[in-house]
Amino acid sequence: MSRARLRDRLRYPVWNDAERRPRAPLRLALAFVLVAVALVVGGLAARALGLPAPFGTVFPMLAVVAATLLAARYVDRRRLADLGLRREPGWLADLAAGLALGVLLQALIAAVGLAAGWFRVADTFVGTAAGAGSVLLVFLAVGFYEELVARGLLLVNVAEGLRFAGGRVAVGAALVVSSAVFGLLHASNPGASLASTLGIALAGAFLGVGFVLTGRLSFPVGVHVSWNAAQGLLLGFPVSGLGVDAAVVDLEPTGPTLATGGSFGPEAGLLGAGAVAVGTVATVAWVRVREGDGGVDPRVAVPDLRRRPE
Repeated sequence: MSRARLRDRLRYPVWNDAERRPRAPLRLALAFVLVAVALVVGGLAARALGLPAPFGTVFPMLAVVAATLLAARYVDRRRLADLGLRREPGWLADLAAGLALGVLLQALIAAVGLAAGWFRVADTFVGTAAGAGSVLLVFLAVGFYEELVARGLLLVNVAEGLRFAGGRVAVGAALVVSSAVFGLLHASNPGASLASTLGIALAGAFLGVGFVLTGRLSFPVGVHVSWNAAQGLLLGFPVSGLGVDAAVVDLEPTGPTLATGGSFGPEAGLLGAGAVAVGTVATVAWVRVREGDGGVDPRVAVPDLRRRPE
């Protein structure tokens, strides 16, 4: 075997000659190393600078956003549109619809739980306006950076790496993988359990459906932000195990943990799972109404490379 052929065989598993960039597994590995380093360095920098809350919390998230964008440009060799950052007709309507849907789903959880006697109103107008503003800023950062990483980076790269299996199969598998990782990333939160991890994974699938049907992050970002904000700031529920010090109405779970999610919040219970199911159906219906088609956006698995293949 000639040296050139041996070199090509050794290079094939890690390098895509047609696209002139690393293959998907290596791209993801390099990207997540950058993200992990950014998270650690961002946290250390926030402490060193003595940034007060909520900026000390938000700063590492912004560092992760920067690392993700750098990985997209220099490792993935892709345009930002591939991450779902598409400023095109419909993106603003998707954002508004997502924001509305997150609030409506949390209202549904509260209404059903109160009607069943599983929640009680423990207090009203808890905390201060300044505290609520700080929490809202964190929720805005969380909603954007988690969607950018979980959907824009992870789901897209997995879908591209599995294109050989066909577009629908690739996107479906990527949706499963990204949702499972999303659940596992919340498995160390306070009060986490197998039920909460499965519930967060289901929520990740719900958010992923909004992304793969539109090809844009605006809808899932809207849902993610308003789901967390309504859950914590409006209703006083724990948000993925994390307590919130400000709320309009503080609802305390009194019913079975299987239904309410207990100290982790609704995502760990049947109420949260039911809301996710309703939200998924509503997402498909929204896309059908907006675009006349509920199919997967083909752009999710097809990269728009900065250096196009020759």
